[in-house]
Amino acid sequence: MTANSHAARNVDTEALATLSEYLELALDKGGSLILVRTPGGKNEVYLGDPALLPEDWTHLGAIAEPVARAILDGTRSGLNELTIQAQNYRFIRLFAQAADVGAIVFVTA
Repeated sequence: MTANSHAARNVDTEALATLSEYLELALDKGGSLILVRTPGGKNEVYLGDPALLPEDWTHLGAIAEPVARAILDGTRSGLNELTIQAQNYRFIRLFAQAADVGAIVFVTA
């Protein structure tokens, strides 16, 4: 195994763990996960309704670009069914536009 493949594997593991944490919050609190990619490699994560204005979303944190990219690479538009750390997750991934903000939305199913 090369150093590059090992690093990619760690990012995938971190990405799935990060996604599962945020999906659990969405399930517990209700609402959708909203991932907004901003300049400078920052990816802000919100909980809320993408039909509302961004000011109405709850900010949950930020994730690094490699982790966000791995989450997007590991999921697809439409229905997703993943097992992460022995937990099954079903969610729909879609794109949304709120005001002038484009976002990737994860709706738990």
